[in-house]
Amino acid sequence: MSATSSAPGAQQQRFADYLDSLAQAAEHADRVEPLKSYCKGLLLPGERKSVEPMAARLAPDNVRQTHQSLHHLVADAPWSDDALLEQVRHTVLPAMKRNEPVIAWIVDDTGFPKKGTHSVGVARQYCGQLGKQENCQVAVSLSIATERASLPIAWRLYLPKEWAEDQERREKTGVPPEIFFQTKPQIALEQIRKAVVAGVPVGSVLGDAAYGDDTKFREGISELKLRYTVGVREPTTVWPSGKAPLPAKPGKRRPAKCLRRDKNHQPVSLKQLAESLPPQEWKTVTWREGSKKKLRSRFAATRVRPAHRDFKRSEPHPEEWLLIEWPKGEKEPTKYWFSTEPADISQRELVKLAKHRWIIERDYQELKQELGLGHYEGRGWRGFHHHATLCIAAYGFLIAERSRFSPSARAERLELRTAKLPSEFKPRGSPRTRRAS
Repeated sequence: MSATSSAPGAQQQRFADYLDSLAQAAEHADRVEPLKSYCKGLLLPGERKSVEPMAARLAPDNVRQTHQSLHHLVADAPWSDDALLEQVRHTVLPAMKRNEPVIAWIVDDTGFPKKGTHSVGVARQYCGQLGKQENCQVAVSLSIATERASLPIAWRLYLPKEWAEDQERREKTGVPPEIFFQTKPQIALEQIRKAVVAGVPVGSVLGDAAYGDDTKFREGISELKLRYTVGVREPTTVWPSGKAPLPAKPGKRRPAKCLRRDKNHQPVSLKQLAESLPPQEWKTVTWREGSKKKLRSRFAATRVRPAHRDFKRSEPHPEEWLLIEWPKGEKEPTKYWFSTEPADISQRELVKLAKHRWIIERDYQELKQELGLGHYEGRGWRGFHHHATLCIAAYGFLIAERSRFSPSARAERLELRTAKLPSEFKPRGSPRTRRAS
């Protein structure tokens, strides 16, 4: 780090320059200062990052007016989330790529537990944060990753079917008319298509089984000339290396087109294939340094053809990799991946790629715990997305700082000055102090 970059005030100047670059996407001069203030508020110390507490930290002598300004920016102002996220990417990605190339695009979703039924998209559905079905909102994201850094570049709320088809609730929460019901893999594939069109540096697409199990999702990625390494579940069926469905049966009048199976010629499940592999196929692979020790496990990689509904196809699915993890001591395999990486890729590189999804877990952890990603208290579509976009914008500055200078840069540890809160300030919704009995 140079003397200039480490001098007192240097970080504040970089932050000011960063905010100036983002202001280009504000679309109106009146939004520039509120946008800058909102991003700063997200990075300042404080447990709650909803509008009112941030207003108090930013302007303790003028809380009401600051609150109104920030609230209008996030809940009402019609600026483009896509345009701001694009500006974040253009500003942060060069810093990420300075020492290492882009290696992956990572699709995922995350949940936000919610009470009641009025916030946009809330329904009883699987919430990853809680690990069970619960009342929550779920958003789908696309992140771009190098070896050591990652950044969300697209973000969209998943709208359950009961919401998508309820016109009254759509109108109350401001769901745009062009938004219709899409599955999470469909949303993710749309985000990937937009990234391709925007010329984002290409990486292999990574995703868990919620995406990899969707054949149309995998086929869509291949149609875009991208490679993928995605999780799949145990019941998935495949044709082992050297095997394929039977050719179409010759017809007397009209030639048949569809591939065939019979009772003696059937695909096998992933578990059946794993259990049939000889011992020499299994290798112990170390893929990275963990927080306490090197991460290693036992893997096998073999070529297969996915068998999903190939009896309705005239040509077999292309051959690809099946990667299987079966840790020593476990009674059965624990994870499976399909991958269209080149046939000559090493097993260690394939494992490293499959395991690289871990990096966005850090993003979600910091976005939620330190930048208040789930703290937005409004109910509308616009506010939900604006708040998330601004959280990602603030997080982008941290990623740029780590990539340029300090791997330890974290929210609430920056050189950003904050005023002292008024002693009597207590945000709405805070628990009242109980009287001594």
